[in-house]
Amino acid sequence: QVQLVESGGGLVQTGGSLRLTCAASGSTFSYDGVGWFRQAPGKERDFVAAITWSGSDTVYADSVKGRFSVSRDNTKATVYLQMNSLKPEDTAVYYCAAASSRLAVYAKSARLYDVWGQGTQVTVSS
Repeated sequence: QVQLVESGGGLVQTGGSLRLTCAASGSTFSYDGVGWFRQAPGKERDFVAAITWSGSDTVYADSVKGRFSVSRDNTKATVYLQMNSLKPEDTAVYYCAAASSRLAVYAKSARLYDVWGQGTQVTVSS
C-alpha cells in the first residue's frame, strides 16, 4: 500500500501562485497514475489534473488548463501541482490520489483512484 501526504497549501491573493506537493511512500511501484482533485465546501470532489507515474501523459480539467501544471520527480516519489493565476473559485481542499491503473489518469474519475492523501487547504482571496 502507498501512503500519500500533501503539502504546500495556504492563503494567496487572486493572481498568485502556489505549488502543492504529493509525497508518496511505500509500494509506489504498484501504482501507475496520480491525480489531483479538489473539494469546496458543500460541493463534490472535482478532478483537477493527473499524470502517469512515468510522466509521459498529463490530463487537465478545462477550468485549470493553461494555469496549472502537474509534474513528477520519480527519484523522490513526488508529484507536484504548480498553480498559477489563481482565482477565488480555486479555493478548496486539494487531494492527491494514486491509481493502480493508468486508465484513471484519462478517465478523470475519483472512483478509479485507490489511495488518497489527507488533503491540503488552498484559499484564494479576492
